[in-house]
Amino acid sequence: MLNETTLRRAAVVGLGSQAREDHLPALADCQFAELAAVCDTDRETAGGQAVAWRVPGYTDLEKMLAEVRPDFVIAAVPHHAGRQVIETCAAAGVHVMKEKPFAVDPVEAADLAAVCAKAGIELMVTVQRRFHPIYTAALQLLEQIGTPYLVEGRYTFCCADPAAGWRGQRTLAGGGALMDMGYHLIDLLIWYLGLPDRILADVSTAAAPHADYDAEDTALVHLSYDTGLYGSLLISRSSGPKSEALAITGTRGKVIVERGSVRRLDPAGQQIESLTRQPAWPAAAAAQIDAFCRVLDGTRTNPSPPETHRAHAAFLAAAYESATTARPSDPKEYLP
Repeated sequence: MLNETTLRRAAVVGLGSQAREDHLPALADCQFAELAAVCDTDRETAGGQAVAWRVPGYTDLEKMLAEVRPDFVIAAVPHHAGRQVIETCAAAGVHVMKEKPFAVDPVEAADLAAVCAKAGIELMVTVQRRFHPIYTAALQLLEQIGTPYLVEGRYTFCCADPAAGWRGQRTLAGGGALMDMGYHLIDLLIWYLGLPDRILADVSTAAAPHADYDAEDTALVHLSYDTGLYGSLLISRSSGPKSEALAITGTRGKVIVERGSVRRLDPAGQQIESLTRQPAWPAAAAAQIDAFCRVLDGTRTNPSPPETHRAHAAFLAAAYESATTARPSDPKEYLP
């Protein structure tokens, strides 16, 4: 079993804001892992982060894997580049923590799950909310609200330029706000309530009429289950103020989970109990990396493996099909 003197050697691949703000600082705070190298296709970025963190910097992933031989890679690359990184790591027998989304469509999700299984590597998708006590507490509180019949999710903020970078181009991102930031709400929905039976979605690129982008800035997803549970998710990267919440109403009350708090209400809306955590976020990233080290050590089951995230790819595929056809779509049709 791992201890604080037996550290897994990690390399971070893709040095954008996600890596700089979450993964790199988290590695510095981990019990069971240490940073061994960084890699980015941009030479200046790789060199700058290598100097900042005092580790080797690379622009060639295969070379880094051969020379550094890390125990695992944290992949925080643009969506279209994720497949190549996973396949390259699998060929080298290196485990992967993959920044969401796992895959851009159900076919890629199935292919990558097979690649990981054949290579015998562990892959864990980085959905940090599963490692934050607020969200695990919400899962426990849901047992006290009776039968859920309504779910309402919202995740919004205002991006100054929705056309900036690769996220504005669907060929690179695979999708817009729904696939990117919306992945977190989708993960919570599937974790708490399972995959819906029907999805009806609309998407928009209307927030910046003169900007050149085709990946949606806003998505509204209506969903329903055969049990009678129904609701909606609103995701927007063009609508402020910043907000993130998921509310689930049942026959005996409601649970509202937000980024730093969770509340349980009675049927009349009066608060029964609450839990807050401050600071709300940084510790989740370190906890997630340490959890992955335990997975590699065999002392913990992988909570977010490839097979689990095939459901997420199915949800997204159904939503985008519905937005195109203006008809409801069954996400389970995208699963074998």
